[in-house]
Amino acid sequence: MDFFDEPLHFYGKIMPMLELKPSSKQIGEYYATLAEFNRLGVSHEMAVRSAFQRLLEFGCKKAGWTFIPEFKYKRPKRNPASVDGGMVDTFSIPRAWWEAKDTKDDLLKEARKKINDDGYPDDNIIFQSPTQALVYQDGRKVLDEDISKPAALIYTLQALFDYRAETQQDWERAVEDFKPKIPDAARALVTIIEEERLKNQRFVTAFNGFATLCRAAVNPNLADLAVEEMLVQHLLTERIFRKVFHNSEFAERNVIAHEIEQVIMALTSRKFSREEFFKPLDRFYIALERRADTLDDYDQKQTFLNTVYEKFFQGFAVKVADTHGIVYTPQPIVSFIVRSVEEILKKEFGKSLSDKGVHILDPFVGTGNFIVRVMREIKKTALKHKFQHELHCNEVLLLPYYVAAMNIEHEYYEHTGEYLPFDGICLVDTFELAEEKQTQLFTAQNTDRVNQLKKTPLFVILGNPPYNAGQVNENDNNKNRKYETMDKRVKETYSKDSKATLRAQLGDPYVKAIRWASDKIRENGEGVVAFVTNNSFIDAIAFDGMRKHLEQDFDQVYILDLGGNVRKNPKLSGTTHNVFGIQVGVSINLFVKKKKQPAKAKGLFYARMDEFWRKEQKLAFLDTSESYSKIKWEEVKPDAKHNWLMEGL
Repeated sequence: MDFFDEPLHFYGKIMPMLELKPSSKQIGEYYATLAEFNRLGVSHEMAVRSAFQRLLEFGCKKAGWTFIPEFKYKRPKRNPASVDGGMVDTFSIPRAWWEAKDTKDDLLKEARKKINDDGYPDDNIIFQSPTQALVYQDGRKVLDEDISKPAALIYTLQALFDYRAETQQDWERAVEDFKPKIPDAARALVTIIEEERLKNQRFVTAFNGFATLCRAAVNPNLADLAVEEMLVQHLLTERIFRKVFHNSEFAERNVIAHEIEQVIMALTSRKFSREEFFKPLDRFYIALERRADTLDDYDQKQTFLNTVYEKFFQGFAVKVADTHGIVYTPQPIVSFIVRSVEEILKKEFGKSLSDKGVHILDPFVGTGNFIVRVMREIKKTALKHKFQHELHCNEVLLLPYYVAAMNIEHEYYEHTGEYLPFDGICLVDTFELAEEKQTQLFTAQNTDRVNQLKKTPLFVILGNPPYNAGQVNENDNNKNRKYETMDKRVKETYSKDSKATLRAQLGDPYVKAIRWASDKIRENGEGVVAFVTNNSFIDAIAFDGMRKHLEQDFDQVYILDLGGNVRKNPKLSGTTHNVFGIQVGVSINLFVKKKKQPAKAKGLFYARMDEFWRKEQKLAFLDTSESYSKIKWEEVKPDAKHNWLMEGL
């Protein structure tokens, strides 16, 4: 039997097979590529490293990781640096690093220099030239192999992909052990809450008061079970926010968390003990905290917690996640949109995100990525004023509201060294802002913020609106709710001017989001709307009226079509080709309105990415392009029926 038919052993552990043998296609292609480079006399690093990168990409695919070229990492008290490649897992935790050299380099000397002088990570990094590879793990060199031999090449790759730091091993075991226990714990908490509602009068009073506040701020039709889930979310995650964010006072300082803590105190006033209940989950929380502590980069920690949060929702609140279209925006999309808005402000208005009077809102803030990225674009000298007066965001779900508040406050602290609470965030349903009614929205502070936002002249509205068009089952208690004013606005504009017979798609929340944002910018007289949304409005028949109004409402419209509609093209894979991993297509949309311009749009511009590009390629393209000015746009001339996409585009 060939040696590679057996599992490899490395430092006493059985290693999972990458299913590579000397005869494997990937190994053959690697050596064939190097041979061709050699024949052509090509030996420089930028060329020859591409062959090894393909092997690493193959390994990442087998391991369920993602390969990121030019992976950036932070260095203490130094500017960030980058290695040729980073490999991250599903929690966005870096698992391995790669630095390539050519055959002329002294690889050992280069590795020592990079680690000792340049601060390269040494927990699991491979330094590689076409003929040699060094692997450093736990701060020491563990392998030095001649990879011109297939057996040694495969052995080196497996050593790299098999490595697990102790904290990683603890985390993986904890996730595996406790993945089914988290939803069990959530259900147990619901049972306790319902029992206390029958037997604990203090809790009954507190719960009913809290439920009234929830219905005023979030949804007048909110069921008691949904309110119970909000309490469960708080109980399950409060420790994470305290320990992982190193923010022990959050529950006291945040106006919403403080309100919920009062309800929890009533819940624990009879016999329920929070500490005793969570003892069985201690190991999971400790492993999570330790894993987060290994992440020095706050962006990595934020992404890690976003992923934990997504998996948490999938564990016990699937209907909530589905109704609100919880999909978090990849950072390249966020950065592209923010940079594009800054360029548009300068080019079209002679303004900047840093300028006084430019009020900025993310109406569907999620965990805060867009506002955090905007803060990085703002000049440091202007940041305090913007943070205290001109940055605004709304969130309707409790957990992302918590995370967003802390992310934004931490970002401000990172820039200024001063802690200030962020008063620009509201726990409210953005579509409710269109209603005339004035009610108490959770707390007096939250209500004041919402009422102030209603009066604010918004210049920039950006973000990622919810995408879900509605529930299939009309009996589903969690179906998307109706909004009297917003539904009326869509009906009297987009729907009224549509020639289509079937217009159900106009009920999609992202359509309401565009209608709402268009109206707010029109109130101000000028400004920019920048959303990443479902792309169905670009060419679907039901959206002809919407296209007509976008032409009328804005002077410039830029649509960057990211594709990924699996339903229209079954050859695509949502997980592979869609930037969000969903089934519907996606586009980045930039809408610009200027004062004293004709109502008819002056320019409608469209660009489309290759339908079969992988998600990673699309995101890399956005990173490389940086902003809208570097996109090759095609100008679109709508026909009389407001069709935008003609043959040839």
